Amino acid sequence: MGSARSIKAPEGTRDLLPDEAAYWRNFQKVAIEVFGRYGYQPIDTPIFEQTDLFVRGIGEATDVVSKEMYTAISGGNLRQLLAGEPLRTNARLSLRPEGTAGVVRAVVQHDLVPQGAAPVKLMYAGPMFRAERAQKGRQRQFNQIGVECLGADAPSIDAEAIVMLMRFFAEIGIRPSSMRLLLNSMGCENCRPAYRGKVRAFLDEHNGELCETCRARKETNPLRAFDCKEPGCAEVMAHAPHITDYLCDDCREHYNLVKELLDAAHVFYEEDPTLVRGLDYYTRTVFEVQVIDGLGSQNAIGGGGRYDKLAEEVGGRPTAGLGFALGYERCVLALQAQGFEFAPVQSCDVFVACVDESLRHEAFGLVQLCRDSGFKAEMDHQGRSLKSQFKLADKLGAARVAILGPDEWATGQVKLRDMGTHTEILVSASDLPNALSRALL
Repeated sequence: MGSARSIKAPEGTRDLLPDEAAYWRNFQKVAIEVFGRYGYQPIDTPIFEQTDLFVRGIGEATDVVSKEMYTAISGGNLRQLLAGEPLRTNARLSLRPEGTAGVVRAVVQHDLVPQGAAPVKLMYAGPMFRAERAQKGRQRQFNQIGVECLGADAPSIDAEAIVMLMRFFAEIGIRPSSMRLLLNSMGCENCRPAYRGKVRAFLDEHNGELCETCRARKETNPLRAFDCKEPGCAEVMAHAPHITDYLCDDCREHYNLVKELLDAAHVFYEEDPTLVRGLDYYTRTVFEVQVIDGLGSQNAIGGGGRYDKLAEEVGGRPTAGLGFALGYERCVLALQAQGFEFAPVQSCDVFVACVDESLRHEAFGLVQLCRDSGFKAEMDHQGRSLKSQFKLADKLGAARVAILGPDEWATGQVKLRDMGTHTEILVSASDLPNALSRALL
């Protein structure tokens, strides 16, 4: 009988092995520290929500909702669907393709911004899911860190978030010279409809030059044609009308103030009138950070913008909002293009080695003593020779090895070897934690 076929991780997903898993946790720690300086507090929302949240919040015509969501129907509801009976709205659940809609839903549900209250600043970290073709910089399960500020419409909130994002990228080591910050305004409900009409008319004039997807987008969301990566469409859209030429006075003033604040903070940006981002909920300020090398066409490592109508879309009262998200995997690719490597996980401060089997129980107790004192301690569990135990200690990166020999143990002592210099000292077994503290400091 042949061996069973090996099972691997699903396409578009990957395992974070110990060295990278440790780095991902440190990556989150840096985000908590940097964003915390600006008043952002952590929030965790479910990884799945009612599908209707994303349909109403992100937009039914977006690629994310129309093509990329993982949606599930529970067993009982599936039988109902197969029987031709209508499903309840809450019967369809989808894995979250992004984090903003869920956070805004939580803010509305728990009334975190009571009328007249100060804005709430929230940050999150975790996996997102999109059913798309797996490629470099784009996965079906990926990790994001994001922030959302609800309850303030001032341009200073926009500028503050952009400054904070750039500070974070600098903190994790992405060189400023390897990034570019793109900035645009999407207008509001007063000025964007007329602009959408101008773009749709422009697309009608160039219909024969567009790909099939953009011809469909023309009827549902013409601004999404700016995001098309087909060379022919990109060439057409380079000559399309610019939103900044159609902004109302309020939107123009808001946009100008954001730019003035970024200039005052010495944050360099490039205005890009074709930047629209991929989700329907954006209004006014939008921004994106791209890396120049290392990611090919999928070169965005973070971005976001203002979404002043989203709270209403999910059933709340009018509440201004702004947020951004950054992709962990894409940041790692950008760092690796600069020569970054994951640091090996240091898993052992002290290895307790036995000269012979008679001291296994004593070694086990000594390991627990070291661990209870806050040290990473290990021992052999497979009956290895002393020489092999030293090899294992070296492989684990142990800084010290405590050697239990019968003669030393008879007087309550152990030898403590420095694995770097190979020097040894005798220490009391009960005082081993203190000796380790002195040695490792």
